Amino acid sequence: MQRLTLALLACTALPCCAADPAFPRTTIDLGCVVSDLDAAVRFYTEGVGFREAAGFEVPAELARDAGLTDSKPLAVRVLVLGEGADATKLKLMQVAGTEPRTGDTEFIHSRTGFRYLTIMVADTDAALARLAAIGVRPIAKSPVALPDGLGGRLFLTCVRDPDGNLVELIGPRSSR
Repeated sequence: MQRLTLALLACTALPCCAADPAFPRTTIDLGCVVSDLDAAVRFYTEGVGFREAAGFEVPAELARDAGLTDSKPLAVRVLVLGEGADATKLKLMQVAGTEPRTGDTEFIHSRTGFRYLTIMVADTDAALARLAAIGVRPIAKSPVALPDGLGGRLFLTCVRDPDGNLVELIGPRSSR
């Protein structure tokens, strides 16, 4: 089983051809521990527009030996934007037997570390409709028009995922 898990991890990490010899794949994957896995998957699939791909499991021993967990197994659900090896992957997991650590997430400067995701959308209004259908509303005065120097005719919308993480959606509006 451990060999199968390692093979699956290797297959998802390597593309068929390299564009940069130092980096065989220039799209990064992002792993996110969440407090409610089903709610997070719903937010990112139904609300934002990711689609779910095949996930994988990391046995407790491997997770411990790699330094990922203190002997807790991981069941990872993989969400993708795009197709093929270079698709953006968001790996969501809820770690059994742990309590999530929370803190101030009001603003991006409230704490250090990775603070938000930026997702380019083809239609801001369509994205807002998907999010509204699952009860998610923009924060502050979003969507706001970006100045010409930052893209012009593009709008920035900020929302929060079920754990309070900030998600930026940037794209044109169909209604304007």
